[in-house]
Formats: sequence, structure tokens, C-alpha cells
Amino acid sequence: MIQLSDHFTLPRLLRFTLPSIIMLVFTSIYGVVDGFFVSNYVGKTSFAAVNFIMPFLMILGCIGFMFGTGGGALIAKTIGEGKKEKANQIFSLLVIVSIICGIVLAAIGIIFIRPIASILGAEGQMLEDSVSYGRIILIAIPVFILQYEFQCLFVTAEKPKLGLYVTVAAGLTNVILDAVFVAVFPWGLEGAAAATALSQCVGGILPLIYFSRSNSSLLKLTKPKFDGKALLKTCTNGSSELMSNISASIVSMLYNIQLLAYAGENGVAAYGVLMYVNMIFQAVFLGYSVGTAPVISYHDGAQNYGELRGLLRKSLAILSVFAVAMFIFAAFLASPLSTLFVGYDLELLEITLRAFSIYSFSFLFSGFAIFGSSFFTALNDGLVSALISFMRTLVFQILLVLTFPLIWGIDGIWLSIVAAEMMAVVVTTLFIVGKRKKYHY
Repeated sequence: MIQLSDHFTLPRLLRFTLPSIIMLVFTSIYGVVDGFFVSNYVGKTSFAAVNFIMPFLMILGCIGFMFGTGGGALIAKTIGEGKKEKANQIFSLLVIVSIICGIVLAAIGIIFIRPIASILGAEGQMLEDSVSYGRIILIAIPVFILQYEFQCLFVTAEKPKLGLYVTVAAGLTNVILDAVFVAVFPWGLEGAAAATALSQCVGGILPLIYFSRSNSSLLKLTKPKFDGKALLKTCTNGSSELMSNISASIVSMLYNIQLLAYAGENGVAAYGVLMYVNMIFQAVFLGYSVGTAPVISYHDGAQNYGELRGLLRKSLAILSVFAVAMFIFAAFLASPLSTLFVGYDLELLEITLRAFSIYSFSFLFSGFAIFGSSFFTALNDGLVSALISFMRTLVFQILLVLTFPLIWGIDGIWLSIVAAEMMAVVVTTLFIVGKRKKYHY
């Protein structure tokens, strides 16, 4: 078994991070299943509604990434310092706080989902579908938060393969129930939402059971000890991932508003197809970043600076290969994927293919900023990590999506994403170069 303290050659690094990559890719794929069944069995309006309300749901659920990445870095560093009991206390505290936050956010979401969807521009049947789908998903928000959190913490616990198995189980649950609830039984949009909610229960509850019992991992749920300093450190350190997800969701809402203005319901539906592909491809970069984060944190805590330097260089090489591969895959898969989701509507298909031809260039750049933010989170430098995420997912994209369409119309919406990713790479490079002496990499 590969351990955090090992020397990581390039093949060993890939083997260690592969379960995390597959885990997040699989999570993204089963998230796409709802869209496929809703689009092909319920209709275009309901498909647009799912994609319209999803950013709001992600804002509430992504707190799990904050606890997972920020807590994972702190826990791994604590283990590297030889304080295993304290690491378990921090782990247990974070799980309990996550559950409490999930219950509160679910209640808030259920109350305010209709006015929020209305303010964002949903009307008529699209508004009703957004509320119906969203309220069912919101019931499962506490376990959704745990699912995201445990995806990160399985790696810290040196059990990435177990995390993969749980994700596969949750994914298969969603796929099977979607087929049964939507394609077999006429439960439509509500059936798709119920399938997703039940799959999230699998992804959140199974790890809770595992860590509650005696196990062979580095972590175990014990009697927690309140540690305000550790909780604050986790939140500030993981704030970049929280900011990244919240910002991405806010920007997605803005994109939907712009697309409604420039292309109507078809624009929102086309954007939904792009976001499904984006989730899968970005999951490769995010999975690699999640997989390497505890290793970086461990060697930083143990002051193994030579190993830290090697991890950074190997990671940049791996990310370069991933980036080119993602771009090529996006170009080749554009037509079959677009046809799979919206082939029943020729006008919508044409808009989606045009969007793909521009959007695919973003994959050449996005992975570097994702890793850069995660790299500084792993070094427990939450401020720099948050700045990278903030600039990439909020400042650049909002600025460009508001200005580019004035010049290039709907093409400007797709171009704005590519330009924002390019600018984020520049910012990430400046921080990596500027902080090299402080962190000795």
C-alpha cells in the first residue's frame, strides 16, 4: 500500500491519485445521468430547468469540499507531525459540524428556492420544474455535503480505493434508479430527483458507517473535542475550494441569465450539455489535485522540501498531458455527446455544436489553476488559494461574460470562459513563482 510518507516517482504518483480521479469522474458521470433521462424522456423544458436550478443546489452542497479539502490538509499535516489522536479529534469535529450545517442549509434552501428561481428569470413551467426538482434534492443536502467531504478525506485516510468503491456504489444507484423511476415508471422529473437524492444517501452514509467502526485507515470517528482554532483553520484553508464552487455556481447563474437573453431556453439547454462535459473533464484535474493534496501537506509538515519540489514538477508535467488529452477528447466527442442529449431538436443541436467548437479550448488551461489553488490549500495557505479561485471563477468570468457578448453575441459567452481560464493560468504562475522561497519548493 502506498503511504503519504513514501517517495513518489511519477508512476507511483499516478497510481496513488488514480482512484481519486476515477472517483470524481464517476461522480460527475452519474450526475449527468439525470440530464440524459430528463432530456430524452421528459423534455427540453425540464432539461433546461434541471440545469437552471443546479448552480443554486451546488452552492449549498459545496460546503463539503471546504471541510474536505481544508480539513484534509490540516489533518494530513497533523499526522505528519506525529499527532494522530488530535487528527482524529479534528476529523470527528468536522463531520459533526458538516451534518449540522447540512440540516440548516437544507431548510433554508427549501424555503427560498422558489423566489430565488423566479429572481434568476425562470417563468412558467420552467419555474415549476426548477422548484419541484430542487426541493427533492434539498432533502438530501446533509448527505450530499458528507459525500463531497468524504471523497477528499478518504485520500487523507490512505483509503482512496475505498472512496472509489463508495462512489461507484452511489453512481450505480443513481443510474439504476434513474432508469427505473424515469424510463420505466412515469415519474418524470421528480423520479430523476429522487434517484439522485437516494444515491447521495449512499455516498454520504456508507463512509459514515465505515469511519464510525474500527477500521484499518488512518482516521476513525471518536469523541470530538471542540477546537475553534482547528475549525477556523479548516474553514479559511478550505475557503478557496468553497469560493471556487460558489463562484462557479454564481457565474453559471449569470451565464444562464445571459443565455436566456441571447438564445432563450435553447441557450440554457446547450449550456447544460457543456457543463456536463465540463464536470467530467474538470473532475480529472480536480481528482488529481485532491489525490496529491494530502501528500503535499504531509511532506510540508515533515519539512521534506526536496520531495515537495519533486511533487510540484511532476504534477505540472502530468497536468500538461491531461490538458492536451482533454482538448482532443472534447473535439472528437462534441458531435456524439451533443446528439446523445439534444439530437431530437436540430436547432438546439446546432447551437450546442457551435458552443463545443469554442468551449473545448478552455480545457487546455483550466487544470493548472485548479491544481494551483489546491496546491496552496495543501500548504495551508488559504489566502493565496482563495485568491486564485476568486480570480478564476468569479472576477475574470463575470467581467468577460458581461462584455464579450456585446461584441460577439452568443459566441462571446463561450469565448469568455476560454479567456478567463487563460488569465487564471497567468495569476497561478505568478503566485507559484512568488511563493517558491517561502515554501522551499
